[in-house]
Amino acid sequence: MSQITIQNLHFTYDGDHTPIFENLNLQLDTNWKLGLVGRNGRGKTTLLRLLAGELVGQGTVSLRQRCLRWPRPVAGPSLRTLDVLLEGVQPGEEWRLNWELSKLGLEEAVLDRPFATLSGGEQTRALLAALFLDAGAYPMIDEPTNHLDGPGRALVSDYLRGLDRGFLLVSHDRTFLDSCVDHILALNPTGPELVRGTFSSWFRDKEDRDRGEAARNEKLKREIRRLEQAAADRRQKADAVERAKTGISQNGVVKHGLRPYLGEKSRKGQQQRKNIERRADRAIQEKSALLKDIERADSLKLAPLPFHSNKLLEARELSAAYPGVTGSPASFTLRQGDRLCLDGGNGSGKTSLLRLILGEEVPHTGALFRASGLIISYVPQKADHLRGGLLDWVEGQGVDRTQFLTVLRKLDFSRALFERDMAGYSAGQQKKVLLAASLCQRAHLYLWDEPLNYIDLFSRMQIEQLLLQFRPTLLFVEHDQAFRAKIAGEIVAL
Repeated sequence: MSQITIQNLHFTYDGDHTPIFENLNLQLDTNWKLGLVGRNGRGKTTLLRLLAGELVGQGTVSLRQRCLRWPRPVAGPSLRTLDVLLEGVQPGEEWRLNWELSKLGLEEAVLDRPFATLSGGEQTRALLAALFLDAGAYPMIDEPTNHLDGPGRALVSDYLRGLDRGFLLVSHDRTFLDSCVDHILALNPTGPELVRGTFSSWFRDKEDRDRGEAARNEKLKREIRRLEQAAADRRQKADAVERAKTGISQNGVVKHGLRPYLGEKSRKGQQQRKNIERRADRAIQEKSALLKDIERADSLKLAPLPFHSNKLLEARELSAAYPGVTGSPASFTLRQGDRLCLDGGNGSGKTSLLRLILGEEVPHTGALFRASGLIISYVPQKADHLRGGLLDWVEGQGVDRTQFLTVLRKLDFSRALFERDMAGYSAGQQKKVLLAASLCQRAHLYLWDEPLNYIDLFSRMQIEQLLLQFRPTLLFVEHDQAFRAKIAGEIVAL
């Protein structure tokens, strides 16, 4: 057993005024299968980079093992996969590499192929196999599911669950986390929370706490309103007595005999007023300490356009038809209000079919009917093309700027990011930009290609609630099983 101890850690990126970590204190056991969760921008990848020595903060980080962060950069993707995977690994480890690859569903033959020819899912699994060759290092895995299809996620979760060593895993996939971790480290708004259990058990406890704090918060609000009214009434009475003390007369003659009585009554009234105001202040202070760790998940809105006919799309034995695509023909009909998920492994042609529906020239077999005049809002799989200023970019998207920025804020997007170059955004922040633009577009059909890649757990839940409430017509590709179970009305397998 080994420990990682973090004491009084402070870290802020150069040029940024908002610290990522302030006075962070943690003690982690490297035998734990530890899941790290939190909103985009909360510092998950930054923490991994600090532990790996890629970044240096103020404070103390004590560890007895080297920490290896995944994914690592690949130099020369045209190299043989074997050479890429064994880079920095002791000689003679080829047999162990083959053993790890087999557990991840990869044949030995992939080692002789150029690394660049492997699919995204194959590259992910191959690099994970290489990560665990170093028995003396502590593995830290950063969002491995983003390039994995459903079967690939199942293989990797089974692999991680079967390991007899610990690791640190960053993931936003709830089902994936539940299947392979035994501890959760949550980066909450007020600081870290470390608990034993799965993501679901932690989240249930968190929801219970949130409900309790919210109920207590409402009770305090009512108490504050009552105390404020009582203080106002007492102030009015005390002021009336004070005026009477100096101005009471009968037939123009001041009744001096009442002045001592009224003076004592005024003093008591003013003291009672001050006591009530102090109680109100204490209640306000107590209220301000609540709700700090409740993740704000403000409701999103969507205004899909109605269409003049019920049927929007119909595919008959439709399949992309170019080298590298192995999907079988698909037949389906999409009507208004349907939420249909395209399912299939990497390379089965899901993205190609979405592009074909968009009207792009894609070689295909079969037939596609698309209703005339259909307005489509599209979210592509990748967002790394975003460059330049956010405010300049949104001007060219045909959406209301104020509404767009409001949606981003509801997705926990910092105002400070509005003024930065989008090239410096995290992958999750870039994807939120594309999703926010789509949510601001009035469309007949929403076409989303893996919309949840890199998106944090709480934003995923917000999007689920939105889709269930406003029921847009949606055709999407997504491998998050929890999301699909809630959203997909029909699944079409390719």
